[in-house]
Amino acid sequence: MKIIIVGATGTLGKKVADAFAEKHEVIRVGNTKGDVQVDITDESSIKAMFEKIGAFDALISTSGKGPFVPVKQMTGEKFKSGLLDKLLGQVNLVLIGQHYINKGGSFTLTSGILADHPIAAGAVLSAVNGGLNSFVVAAAPELENEVRINAISPNVVEDSPAYFDSFPGEIPVTMEKVVKAFEKSVLGIVTGQVIKVY
Repeated sequence: MKIIIVGATGTLGKKVADAFAEKHEVIRVGNTKGDVQVDITDESSIKAMFEKIGAFDALISTSGKGPFVPVKQMTGEKFKSGLLDKLLGQVNLVLIGQHYINKGGSFTLTSGILADHPIAAGAVLSAVNGGLNSFVVAAAPELENEVRINAISPNVVEDSPAYFDSFPGEIPVTMEKVVKAFEKSVLGIVTGQVIKVY
């Protein structure tokens, strides 16, 4: 399979890319590094990426960010930055990518535990993750040519100790478990699923 991994240079993306690269052709995409560069907040940049790569079998996104801001200090602009990056950025990978993906291919997006289990200052990411999950469920029946779509919703991962204190009461999950969830989405048959790793 020819697999595009957007966010392949990040903590999670690197592990996912290395796992798939053992048996598949992996195109590692990053913001400033990788085989190809993309700015997921820019539709023309996303289109240019697909034009350069051409037809593909699967796209995995471990990309996208949003701010941690207490509601008391929240502004519309701060909220919008998360919507435009992690939410709309990943949605646009699907909206544009559906015109390049091979029959029977798949999209796998990354949301996160905050959709279900909020934390202090995490309202933006809770909204973004919930939006991604809902998009995946709603978009799945409309994708053509047997194309599938799922979201991986992980807890904080063991390889990100800097975030542990922000997730009180949560047991960090192993990178291996998260990688297995991506394999289930890409190599399995499920679609329209939010695969929770927590």
